[in-house]
Amino acid sequence: MIDGRDVLNFRFLCLRFAPALHPHFLRFSSFGICGFSFCRSPPLMIAGGRVFVFPCIQQIQRISLNTLTLNVKSDKVYTRHGVPISVTGIAQMKIQGQNKQMLAAACQMFMGKSEPEISQIALETLEGHQRAIIAHLTVEEIYKDRKKFSEQVFKVASSDLVNMGISVVSYTLKDVHDDQDYLNSLGKGRTAQVQKDARIGEAQNKRDAVIREAHAMQVKISAQYKNEIDMAKAQRDYELKKAAYDIEVNTKKAESEMAYQLQVAKTKQRIEEEKMQVQVVERTQQILLQEQEITRREKELEAKVKKPAEAERYRLEKLAEAERLKMIMEAEAEAESIRVKGEAEAFAVEAKGRAEAEQMAKKAEAFQEYKAGAMVDMLLEKLPLMAEEISRPLCEANKVTMVSSGGEVGVAKLSGEVLNIMTRLPETVEKLTGVNISQVTRLFYFYKISVNF
Repeated sequence: MIDGRDVLNFRFLCLRFAPALHPHFLRFSSFGICGFSFCRSPPLMIAGGRVFVFPCIQQIQRISLNTLTLNVKSDKVYTRHGVPISVTGIAQMKIQGQNKQMLAAACQMFMGKSEPEISQIALETLEGHQRAIIAHLTVEEIYKDRKKFSEQVFKVASSDLVNMGISVVSYTLKDVHDDQDYLNSLGKGRTAQVQKDARIGEAQNKRDAVIREAHAMQVKISAQYKNEIDMAKAQRDYELKKAAYDIEVNTKKAESEMAYQLQVAKTKQRIEEEKMQVQVVERTQQILLQEQEITRREKELEAKVKKPAEAERYRLEKLAEAERLKMIMEAEAEAESIRVKGEAEAFAVEAKGRAEAEQMAKKAEAFQEYKAGAMVDMLLEKLPLMAEEISRPLCEANKVTMVSSGGEVGVAKLSGEVLNIMTRLPETVEKLTGVNISQVTRLFYFYKISVNF
């Protein structure tokens, strides 16, 4: 019979012998008794999770499945043209826990090794591939096409490291530099054509080691001038050949110096041409800038002068149009006012004319009725006005100078002149109308007296 304590002890043992594993670690367990295997079943590989482990029977080993970041640095590696450069790349790699074959290979290669040891192995492998690829490329290919270089390293390293159970997640080229200032001199004629082919093969290896040390001193001076017998002949031949060699050496030397000077002149000419091209580009840019400045100033002038002038002209035109309409409307209003006023005045004149006509008609009737009496009455009514009009010029005179030869003088003389004019009026009226005003006045006076009585 099993009680509650036995169940708890069993659960404790299960948890004790089934340790948890971090998801980024691989557990490798094998079967055996105290280190001696008695079962040939394949080992159990678990990426994360739990597993039962029996002490003294099973062994457990762990391999990290974390992503490894490697700083792959290759210093002073000679490229295809022999230029030493230093390259630094960044690689991300890890042991694949999902691929059983790669996992088995990784267990065989790295079981029992720490994460730094695995990183060092992968780093050395990757650095070797990086060096090999650098040696097959030129500096220009590496520097200008980094993507191609990274793809080649990634491809070669992946195919090699996959056999170790490691997959390359990514590889990027971080830095390329050199200590010879080659990268800064790529445009300088491939480092002056690699220093003029190393000074023409170091002067053709010192002119082939001075023509193999004068052909081993002319085979040791022709076997010591053929044993001193042909010494004179050998000396003569030596002198002649030496002179010819000197001429040839001097000729080659002069040709080499001339070739160097010619190359220097060509280089200077190419530099001058490039300077001229730079000046042409600068002049072109200056012309473009000047054209843009002219366009900008034209637009600025149009915005600051032309547009305001057009706006002012438009405003003045509108003001003139408004003034013209105002004048037209005022003229039309004035014309209408004049017309209305004229009609009113015409109506007034017409009414006045009708009134005067009626008055004249009534006067005519009165004249027909009273005749002489009416005329006398009118005359008497107008006499004060006639006297006023006769004396008006005298009233308007600023100064009157009177010269008298006798008789009345001064104001009496002037008043007498006015009265003299007034007394002559009846005669003038009689001459004009045929009516004797004095006689009619007397008759009218006597008529009124008789009427009153």
